[in-house]
Amino acid sequence: MIPDWAAERRWMVDTQLRWRGISDERVLAVMGEIPREEFVPIEARILAYRDEPCPIGYGQTISQPYMTALMAQEMRLTGMEKALEVGAGSGYAAAVMGRLGARVVTIEIVPQLVELARANLRRTHCDAGVEVIYGDGGWGYPDEAPYDAISVAAGAPDIPEALLEQLADPGVLVIPVGGFGDQELRVVTKHHAHIHSRVSTLCRFVPLRGGEGWR
Repeated sequence: MIPDWAAERRWMVDTQLRWRGISDERVLAVMGEIPREEFVPIEARILAYRDEPCPIGYGQTISQPYMTALMAQEMRLTGMEKALEVGAGSGYAAAVMGRLGARVVTIEIVPQLVELARANLRRTHCDAGVEVIYGDGGWGYPDEAPYDAISVAAGAPDIPEALLEQLADPGVLVIPVGGFGDQELRVVTKHHAHIHSRVSTLCRFVPLRGGEGWR
């Protein structure tokens, strides 16, 4: 029997997001609309709305719904921003960001996932204003900089300097920083050339790959 995906989305929003303190109504609305099941492999689709990450192949995952919502909320997108995402994965977070902001560039280091993300975004009609780029996201994407908001979907050993340089002023960067296991989700703001960082929560992401990540 085919699950009632709309009911699954409502359950996710009510029990995983709103109950845990996600209060941005735009984030809640967008995540209640986008078909998350279309961004996970067919064989794992039944896991799409569970409160956990889901493997998407190539050693990568689609983040836990709550973490996607929290990162989107921390970015405080109003609909006018240009955002950069490091780690496109299957394209789900970019779809969320695309519905919340004006323009999204998402960069992915695994070539197979670049094509997967593009296909998923097209199929779900979430590709408007979203560009998927193949490359090492730890270096950012200077061709489109500066960015009002930057989201990193992989755990970094430290905050890449290139991302700070490409962050607009004012701007916000959300990034997991720490070791291979547990990390801190840091919210870094730039205002009048001053950098401020705070810890939003503890988290666990796959390692950031590439020149600015784990080798």
